[in-house]
Parts: sequence; C-alpha cells; structure tokens
Amino acid sequence: MVSVLDPVTRYAAATPDNIAIRGSGRDWTYRQLHDASLSFGGRIRAAGLSEGDRVLLAAPSVAEFIVAYMGIQAAGCIVVPVNTMSAQPEIEYVLDDADISLAIAWHQLGPATHDAGAARGVPVWTLTEESARTDQEPTAIADRDVHDTTAILYTSGTTGRPKGAQLTVGNLLSAGEIGAESSRGNSSDRTGTGLPLFHIFGQGSVMMVTFTGGGSLSLLPRFDPTAMLDLVRKDKLTIMAGVPTMWNAMLHAAADVDSSDFEQLRIAISGGASLPGEVARAFETRFACTILEGYGLTETSAFGTFNSIDRPPKIGYTGRAVPRTEVEVRDHDGNHCPAGTVGEVFIKGPTVMKGYWKRPDDTSAVLSPDGWFRTGDLGETDPDGDLRIVDRVKDLIIRGGYNVYPGEVEEVLYQHPDIIEAAVIGIPDDYYGEEVAAVVAVRSGSAVDAADVTTWARERLSAYKIPRVVQFIDALPKGSTGKILKRSIDRTGLVTLKQS
Repeated sequence: MVSVLDPVTRYAAATPDNIAIRGSGRDWTYRQLHDASLSFGGRIRAAGLSEGDRVLLAAPSVAEFIVAYMGIQAAGCIVVPVNTMSAQPEIEYVLDDADISLAIAWHQLGPATHDAGAARGVPVWTLTEESARTDQEPTAIADRDVHDTTAILYTSGTTGRPKGAQLTVGNLLSAGEIGAESSRGNSSDRTGTGLPLFHIFGQGSVMMVTFTGGGSLSLLPRFDPTAMLDLVRKDKLTIMAGVPTMWNAMLHAAADVDSSDFEQLRIAISGGASLPGEVARAFETRFACTILEGYGLTETSAFGTFNSIDRPPKIGYTGRAVPRTEVEVRDHDGNHCPAGTVGEVFIKGPTVMKGYWKRPDDTSAVLSPDGWFRTGDLGETDPDGDLRIVDRVKDLIIRGGYNVYPGEVEEVLYQHPDIIEAAVIGIPDDYYGEEVAAVVAVRSGSAVDAADVTTWARERLSAYKIPRVVQFIDALPKGSTGKILKRSIDRTGLVTLKQS
C-alpha cells in the first residue's frame, strides 16, 4: 500500500505527540492530523465518491487545508487545489475540465466556488475549523499505485487555457524524500512559510518535505512581511521558504529586527522566480542568514536543482540537480550545451509529472517517451555544473537581432539603491522589432526619474540591453505566491494592467 499520507502515518505511529502543524488557532500533533485526515476521508467516501474521483479544494494556508488535502488522499480521490482568488468563471473552467465530483471551499472565501458549483451542478462543502474535525467513521487508507494520479495542479495559463499537470503518488512522495535529503530535514526542524499551499512550491517543497522529515510546519494564511518576521521569532523557525518578493518585503519591514532573531534559522529556501543577487546579499547582511536558491516547476513537483547546504551558494545560480534527478541544457537541435552556453533546460527524474490532464498533444510537446521534460526555461551551467536560469524562452527579447535576457537587466536595476521592484519586458518597435522596457517601483520619496534609470543601466550593460522606455508604478502585479506577473503588464500599453 502506498499513499501521499504515508509520512504522516509513519510519524503518527512513531512520534504521535510531536507537533505536525502550528496554526494561529491551535497546534496539531501527528496523531491528530492522521486521525482527522482519515475521518475527513471517511466523510468523502460516505458521500459516494470513489477512488480516482476529482475533488476541488479552495482554501488558504491553514491547518484545515492539510486535513482536507490528506483526507482526499486517504479516500483515494484526486485533489485539485485552486487559487483562493479565482473568479467564478475560472473555477467553472476547472470544474468542467477536471470533471469535478465535489468542491470544498474555506468558509472565509467569497462565493465564487459555491456559485460555480451551483452553475455546474457540483456539490460544494464549506470547510471550517469544526468541519475539519469531523467525527465521521475513518476510512481505510486507499491502496494506490505510485503511478496513480493523485493531484492535478492547473498551470497559470500564460498561453491559452490553463492545463492540469497530473502529479502521481510517486511524484509527491519523491518530492518529500528529495527535499528532506537536500535540506537534511529531521523531526527537530520547525519550518515556516507564507506561501500558498495550493501552489506546488507550498505543497511539494514545503508541506511534503516537512512531513517526510517529521518536523513541524508553521503557516501564515496570507503573507505579510511583519507577520513572517514575527513567526520566525515566535515559533523559532529553523527553515523558512519563500519567493524573492517575500525576502525583499521582509528586508523593508525589518526595522526592529536584528540577526539574533534568526540565529536558530539554518536554511532559507527561495524559489518560484530568479532571486536577484542584490536581494540575496542584502538579506544575508541584514539577518546573517544565507538564502539557498532552488529551481523547479509545477510539472516537476517543485524540484529540479538546489544549492547544496555543504558549500557556499553561488549568487545567481540555482545549484546542481537534486538527488535522483538529471538536468541538461540543450540547444535548438537537442544537443547538450557546454558550460557557459545558453540553451533550454530539460529535467528527468521521479518528480516529473505524468502528463497534462486530457491533453495528449500538449503532453507530447514537452514530455519525451524516455521521461525528459522540456521546461521552456533558458539556462546555462558553469564549469562546476551549477545551473543559472537566464529567462523564460517566451520572455526573451530580440532587439535588432540581439538576444536580451530580462533577468540580466533586472539584476542590474535591483542594484540601484532606490529601486525596490523591477520587471523588464519587450515592447513592439517598428525599427528593432522589439525594444527593451522597464517597469519599476522605487522607494517612497525617491527623486529618481527615467533618465536616471537609463544612465544607471548604460554604465553597467551593453548598449542593446539598456531599457529605452522606463515607466514607474507603485507596485508590480504579483501572483498568489508573490511572484511578479509579467503577463499582467500590457506589452502594448506598457503599464496598463490587465484585469485579473
């Protein structure tokens, strides 16, 4: 018998009184989490659902999300987590595409899930603190195969409609094992995050890794930099996970914090987007804490590469392939690129998805028969084999025949003392085909203007990489994880933000 619930079951037997989840309302031991998950799974089975049925889950990062998630696993159903900010049409799309049998929505969310369920004839349960502790007869944990689909996570849909990445039981268990091995996770660890658990970073790289190591997980339902700093102190975190904008926000909210508040923190893990070197350096200086950057995607259960804890991290690099995983950089013809040459990143390993739900053509376009996944990311390795992500293939700017990687330009802009956030995009140009444009947010009271930004870049970049168009904005648009959403910046109007 194999189940995503296996790590929780293991520690519920071995260390039942150890804390599994530290929440705002109460703590959950491994035994309590295990029993509540089986009871929740019993409720699902009592409602008539069978193994393989899809269950939509809309909830923030609270303990009850985990109970419902693991209860769905115990029942042998497939969990389909969705963004808590999803609008009704977006939820209706998932209900239809995944052929959802049941939807579960956190009680503090808006009516979108309930309205979508009513429109599509799908029953919707309201998840509360009380309903997560149901006294329903517990289910026997479903016997699954490692290749069975156990979660469907919809991609952001930067091109076309969102696609559902099918993650298997083996994918998620492997994510937990690989992450615990890479971070040397153990039962004494106290991990904390403000990441959403409905996102693969929160699920694969934080939740599964924490439970595989037997440690505790502290959650923020919604990221706030001050609250995250308080969580570090209150719960004495040893591991913290976030995205670059979170580290940046914490730096600017840390007026009353000193490095002693971080002395027990042994690992800070960054992913989701490239970490600007200036942010990494400032964080280490401010808190005496090194951020280790990793790289992965929804389709690889959040894993690909990670900086080793046994050697100093290289700023700007995401490390080498994680255990049991292969990573290659290839050129347009599929040939292996030598160190220092930019190409597309490919990943092969036990965390690579089964394929896209009901999308065989899309699956075959990115997943080869021998298991190699085509990421769509541009990267290069150094002589040591460490990977540096240059940019997304689709974000590449071609100005007058020259390739401009937005991440390289953004790195320079982040070095400016007054620039807090930066996004570089290509905009149409009659002469060059594309022109380099920068959208930036600056410190309050800053007198920096467009000419200053251009001058700063000119002193540090080749002429063809300099942003010729600079627009200022209060804050850049971000997704649920805090990742800057370039697709929300209208490339024709530059800063006319699209409605989400």
